[in-house]
Amino acid sequence: MKLGYTIAYVPSVPAALAFFEAAFGIPRRFLHESGDYGELDTGETVLAFASNELGGMNFPNGFVKSSESDIPLGMEIALVTEAVVEAHKKALAEGGEEIAPPTEKPWGQTVSYLRCPQGTLIELCTPMVPT
Repeated sequence: MKLGYTIAYVPSVPAALAFFEAAFGIPRRFLHESGDYGELDTGETVLAFASNELGGMNFPNGFVKSSESDIPLGMEIALVTEAVVEAHKKALAEGGEEIAPPTEKPWGQTVSYLRCPQGTLIELCTPMVPT
């Protein structure tokens, strides 16, 4: 067993892909012709987006839409970079909403939090250094 995909359900898959491309420079790997599913080129584990409509088909009893929640959902997408401050500023310039500015944590890691325009919670962080 291995982790293959993280899929965030969003109002607009093309808009979510465009935000991650513009804000973080992560290239698009795939967008289905329906516009209901797309992937970013994130390496072995795929970061993907599916439309809320597709979520409605997959979860007939409903689900919590991150875009409709006033507060972030209790899960995040963490992106690792040496340039947290710069990446945070770029994401805000591209339409992200600041949750917490870049902060150095007691264990030495710099971390910030924001929500993308589609509602997904994003952590930007420096690599963890083993002690």
